[in-house]
Amino acid sequence: MTADRAPDRVVWRRATADDAVALRDLERIASRTGLAHVFGDLPYPDDDVLARWVLLLDDPEVVVEVVGDQQGLIALAAHDGSSLRHLAVRPDHWGSGLGRAGFARAEAAGARRLWVLQANARARALYDSRGWSPTGVVQECPWPPYPTEVEYAAQAPS
Repeated sequence: MTADRAPDRVVWRRATADDAVALRDLERIASRTGLAHVFGDLPYPDDDVLARWVLLLDDPEVVVEVVGDQQGLIALAAHDGSSLRHLAVRPDHWGSGLGRAGFARAEAAGARRLWVLQANARARALYDSRGWSPTGVVQECPWPPYPTEVEYAAQAPS
């Protein structure tokens, strides 16, 4: 079985400053593919997203973990001990379990909140399946066309 089909066998590593461009590129392809219905043909904010990754990688409170293959990064999970900041999987690896594995890593590190685009049904289905739910708080996404983001939170154990 290949690593992309066995998420329990892949090696997650801590991202470094050298990964900033690859993180931006992974986020771009995942967004362009999975959120085309939201962002359409709008130009991708390459410079702004790259600048955000540079800041996140320099922030000692944020952990950015990645999985790669010969073609580059295939998955990322960024969290800060209380929030899942970013989760992405390269589209040719969707369905492999890497998104679920990255999400579990963030949960294990203490993530209990996140923001997701309201129109991101794929991500919301993952969070719902893990017992997370919307809090009722919404905000505007910082990127045009400024779609609505929904806050999700882990449910307290009963």
